[in-house]
Amino acid sequence: MAEGKTRRGIMQAGGIAAAGLATGGAGAPGYPPPSPLDTGGVREGRVAFPPWRGEADPPGEPPPAPLPPGERVGFAIIGLGRISLEQVLPAFAECRLARPVALVSGSPEKAALVARQCGIRPEAVHPYAQFERLRDDAAVQAVYIALPNAMHREFAERAAAIGRHVLTEKPMATNSEDCAAMIAACARADVRLMVAYRCQYELVNRAAIRLAQSGELGRLRFLQAMNLQSNGPGPQWRYSRQLAGGGALPDIGLYCLNAARYLSGEEPVEVVAQAWSPPGDARFAEVEESMSFTLRFASGFLAQAQSSYGAYQEKSCRLAGERGSLLLEDAFAYRGQRLRLFRREGESGIDQRVQIQPRNQFALELDHMARCVREARRPHTPGEEGLRDQQIMEAIGRSALHGRPEAILPLPADRPVRGPAPDPV
Repeated sequence: MAEGKTRRGIMQAGGIAAAGLATGGAGAPGYPPPSPLDTGGVREGRVAFPPWRGEADPPGEPPPAPLPPGERVGFAIIGLGRISLEQVLPAFAECRLARPVALVSGSPEKAALVARQCGIRPEAVHPYAQFERLRDDAAVQAVYIALPNAMHREFAERAAAIGRHVLTEKPMATNSEDCAAMIAACARADVRLMVAYRCQYELVNRAAIRLAQSGELGRLRFLQAMNLQSNGPGPQWRYSRQLAGGGALPDIGLYCLNAARYLSGEEPVEVVAQAWSPPGDARFAEVEESMSFTLRFASGFLAQAQSSYGAYQEKSCRLAGERGSLLLEDAFAYRGQRLRLFRREGESGIDQRVQIQPRNQFALELDHMARCVREARRPHTPGEEGLRDQQIMEAIGRSALHGRPEAILPLPADRPVRGPAPDPV
């Protein structure tokens, strides 16, 4: 009886009884029975454990609850460049709702090798000219377009025409007309269209968004964002205006622009910009090496941003409000984001590091798209978000070209540019 009371007390103290977990299971023969704190249980189709750490420590992450592989949304990866091979395909290992099931590439040898490495069927590997074969593959529900910017429209329209949902890399296209055409094609086909703004799914950036819009920093006043890198020799598609649409601005300056919008929750009304390229450098005969711009918002909020292909790497973002500020270190990097909060506490100013358990941001965006496909939901970063950034980048380009401030047209009031915030997976 005493032992039974003790075990019931442990279960109640750990929250097992209140949580409605199905527990039980004998231990290994010859050993003491396991504690419910150690075995956990099943609730609503997920394995869950009661808290085992003391109140002074942050709670641990719950066990992942992935769908069985056959129930996950199948993606065809279009293009096998660096971002596909170094980031997207490895991220599927951490996905819970998505899986890679097909490849489309212009390199048969590379595609065959990658297919073997990823367990993708040989018959699910196609050249670009035979993209439409994906129509006959029931395992493919969506495509991830990881091609040079100018090719996004063509393959988004081809995917929509065969009834496949579209997740495309940023920037969405090289001009706003192509962005609008992609939105229209996917709307006609009734398929989801999402732009891969990975930072809007990354957990530290999401924490910064919540903090910025909570009012804790007071009225937002200034943002300073930098996305700098030192690019190597050509030829690279990023140095081609036809393929890339521009240089540092659409490639990496876009992150600064997008951050100004998602952190503030506002839209800019005017921009002043300057572009520069080193004279005589053949890499930048068609595109800008560096772009600096300042966005003005109707509330008085100002966002300054610098992007460059010719400077030592820096990917920081600092947001200042009337009562505090925050710093996102490595805000736009693939990993390593850190959030610091600066504010007054009592008679002193504090520098607080916010601890957030990291998750792979590519996996998070893939799973968000998969959820939208499964539940017929509008993505958090739909085509309208990509179109809006493209319109603003075009205003930045005009300002830099003419050397004067450029007005930014307001958004239509009848359709927000973002869908619902991403759910935890």
